Amino acid sequence: MDLGTKIQERTARVGVVGLGYVGLPLVITFEKAGFPVIGFDLDEEKARQLHEGKSYIKHIPSDNIQRLLAKKRFLATTDFSLLGTVDCIVICVPTPLNKQREPDLSYVFNTTRTISRYLKKGQLISLESTTYPGTTDEDMRAILEETGLRAGTDFYLAFSPEREDPNNKDFSTSTIPKVVGGYTAACRDYANALYSTIVEKTVVVSSTKAAEATKLLENIYRAVNIALVNELKILFDRMGIDICEVIEAAKTKPFGFQAFYPGPGLGGHCIPIDPFYLTWKAREYDFHTRFIELAGEINTSMPYYVVEKVSHALNERQKSLKSSKVLILGLAYKKDIDDVRESPSLKMIELLTEYGADVDYNDPYVPQTWKMRMYDLKKSSVPLTGEMLRAYDCVVICTDHSSYDYELVVRNAALVVDTRNATRNITHNGNVVHA
Repeated sequence: MDLGTKIQERTARVGVVGLGYVGLPLVITFEKAGFPVIGFDLDEEKARQLHEGKSYIKHIPSDNIQRLLAKKRFLATTDFSLLGTVDCIVICVPTPLNKQREPDLSYVFNTTRTISRYLKKGQLISLESTTYPGTTDEDMRAILEETGLRAGTDFYLAFSPEREDPNNKDFSTSTIPKVVGGYTAACRDYANALYSTIVEKTVVVSSTKAAEATKLLENIYRAVNIALVNELKILFDRMGIDICEVIEAAKTKPFGFQAFYPGPGLGGHCIPIDPFYLTWKAREYDFHTRFIELAGEINTSMPYYVVEKVSHALNERQKSLKSSKVLILGLAYKKDIDDVRESPSLKMIELLTEYGADVDYNDPYVPQTWKMRMYDLKKSSVPLTGEMLRAYDCVVICTDHSSYDYELVVRNAALVVDTRNATRNITHNGNVVHA
């Protein structure tokens, strides 16, 4: 039976490599569509929790995992030799930057080398991790073809960028249009057939490079526009103008304007990182991506700007940042999720600590920190009570979780530095500073 028939009849076994914020929703969606699914991850703890019916991602209820297990079509494993038993392999591994802000594709290439050890004729391999154009049909293909098998004839190679937005109530994996590009027409058609079974709409493009570039454009567009409002926030602050008031007025225009909002910096695995993949690749073509790099400079400077605002606000109250007690509200990179990847709160804690402040945090979704690539804070979330708030010299609102009682915060904190305009409708006695 050929791959197309297996996909059509839902007998194709799907392997998802990487069971994080992208991979786990994909597993659930493929299984719900009727496919037998194997989830691969290096983390044995993830496999153990999934086998016990537990979710380790806040916005994915454990009930979803238990329903997954009840149908007996799912296996979570760290045994990558089982890659040889699946028909379709979807790669959802991290693509971070290194300390020099250059692409770190070690996860993608190591996964590709592992797949090559078990590669068999007729398999489809689809990369979803964001990367620079050429990764799939140049770098990955070269590794896979070292086996002697040829892409487009012996196996099929595609790129379909993830478009997950954790805890978005309006869109899910199945309702977000899926961009699909293949190395050859056959690669494209098999990948499109697979994804068409789990999403409402696919958007077929001419190549894997076009698909890779599509994801980069999406995130570069956001990064540049967020950098614009962040820069204007700093300027308007000096001019005594409320940037949020200006944005609300501007967005009443029914055409030609889309609202973006300032904040303490960029977070998540996409917007702070993905633009630099194109910046790095552009050097190969002797091209300098000035807009992207300028946006990156502005956005990465925002935690420093917030710390400066904290220092200035404390100084006006005859306090030094050094030895002050500071509470960060919100460790996650955006509201109502538990994802701390690239969160500006992490950088602010690091900076405030370097300047001599005694820093704690509260986040109802992140009870404690763990060792990350760049940070190892060794902290636990402190309780958020009136008494606790009164113990700090400054409270910095970094993430505007819906569960926070902002009236409680303003009423009890000596000083509030609000980076999210979360206190806009709350009466205060001059103890709130917007940053």
